[in-house]
Amino acid sequence: MFTGIVKEIGEVEGVEVTEAGARLRVRAALAATVSQGDSVSVSGACLTVAAAADGTFESDVMNQTLSLTTLGALGAGARVNLEPALRAGEPLGGHLVQGHVDGTGRVSGVGEDGLARRMRVAMPPDLGRYVVEHGSIAVDGVSLTVAALAEDGFETSLIPETLARTTLGDLAEGSPVNVEVDLIARYAERLMQGFKREGTVNDG
Repeated sequence: MFTGIVKEIGEVEGVEVTEAGARLRVRAALAATVSQGDSVSVSGACLTVAAAADGTFESDVMNQTLSLTTLGALGAGARVNLEPALRAGEPLGGHLVQGHVDGTGRVSGVGEDGLARRMRVAMPPDLGRYVVEHGSIAVDGVSLTVAALAEDGFETSLIPETLARTTLGDLAEGSPVNVEVDLIARYAERLMQGFKREGTVNDG
């Protein structure tokens, strides 16, 4: 489990792609604090540390993850948002993020808005029902607040701190991003489906 509060921007040193998946190597100070088997959010995708040494860590990325996220397009030199797994007793500064990317979106607009930067993200239509105005959403592993709903997605405002401490400041119109909708919305939908099924049985 994560919070969507990025701890560090890492740099991809290499990606080895095979038919079975990919091996991702990232250079980051965080590598000195993780061990084999630990979980790390890499631009929103939860990966397991396979090895860590000499200021880098490596993770195996299965084909399903490559197909659902932007990780398959990463190359040497790419910058990625990093967050280690939440530990018991640590503050929940953002919102509950699983690191299970729901799909990829695309930046459809960027504009300055006072001290903030307004960003619009288009995303798959089937995810729209989980997004509400002023609710939470994770973009490339960053916990954000939905500022407004758009016909094809949503808008959010990025404060200077977010622009400086994450890769979101690098995004431009057309940039692909990983999107994870609010976990609570998914569970609420599942719970309501159960109530509807039970109601149907009882009414019969």
